[in-house]
Amino acid sequence: MAIVPIDKPMTSALSSETIGKLLERYPMFRTDTLTTTAFGRPIEALSLGQGERKVIFSAAHHANEWITTTVLLKFAEELAEAAEKDGRLFGVKAETILNAATIYLVPMVDPDGVDLVTGAIQPRTREYEAARQIAGDFPDIPFPDGWKANLKGVDLNLQYPAGWLLAREIKFSQGFNRPAPRDYVGRAPLSQRESRALADFTEAIDPTLVIALHTQGKVIYWQYRDYQVPGARTLAEEFARLSGYALEDTPYESSFAGYKDWFIQNWRRPGFTIECGLGDNPLPLSQFDEIYRDVLGILVTAATGLPG
Repeated sequence: MAIVPIDKPMTSALSSETIGKLLERYPMFRTDTLTTTAFGRPIEALSLGQGERKVIFSAAHHANEWITTTVLLKFAEELAEAAEKDGRLFGVKAETILNAATIYLVPMVDPDGVDLVTGAIQPRTREYEAARQIAGDFPDIPFPDGWKANLKGVDLNLQYPAGWLLAREIKFSQGFNRPAPRDYVGRAPLSQRESRALADFTEAIDPTLVIALHTQGKVIYWQYRDYQVPGARTLAEEFARLSGYALEDTPYESSFAGYKDWFIQNWRRPGFTIECGLGDNPLPLSQFDEIYRDVLGILVTAATGLPG
């Protein structure tokens, strides 16, 4: 019986419960709590494999993109199950994947925001009312479905020190100069516990590659400014072939202060933002099967690397 639920919204409590069940079922998993948020929710990492190639896959940097958490947890479960049965995942022997790579998953970077969007934070609670007050300054953004930020009103994927001042200038010019449901960069880079924890974790792991799952658009972003990263274009083209997603340049107004931007700048190694699915966030669970099918080849190939 499958452990990861794909028929209900992935709240922070459900994510933690699911990780716990995966640990019980599959001894190959390891876990760590990177930090707790300002509101006490844990940000957890799950890892498996023993290969020299280290990769970090993250999801739900944005609250209304919680479906990406389910994608990563389902990937972890299917890989572990295939390994136990001496089977394959996306046509590749699970043993080969786990011998090639050590895979680190951070399935929910923004648990506070996710709980707001999924309804785990109830109306009339202190957390809900604080968020609603922030949202009141931005009446054109649906509440809570349009919420991307953490509960302090900071967009976590605008928190990284790669062109952060440019991101600040752009977003302030668009009116996001204070806590908001989306697009507020915060008072300084890495000022939020969530972004700081992922940055510290990345520095400690020193990965070969990072992938951040977002929604939506069926697009792969693989560049940051004019940095030349060996092998990044070839990998991106393979990801596009496997998924059917398009390779695109990041729109200028969204080109700075993201997680993959910071990774590319600091490591000069491949970093990717994968925009899964199509439609208005939060995407419905009816899209899950298609999203998972599209992204699975990307995750397996990112873990194993390209031949030669």
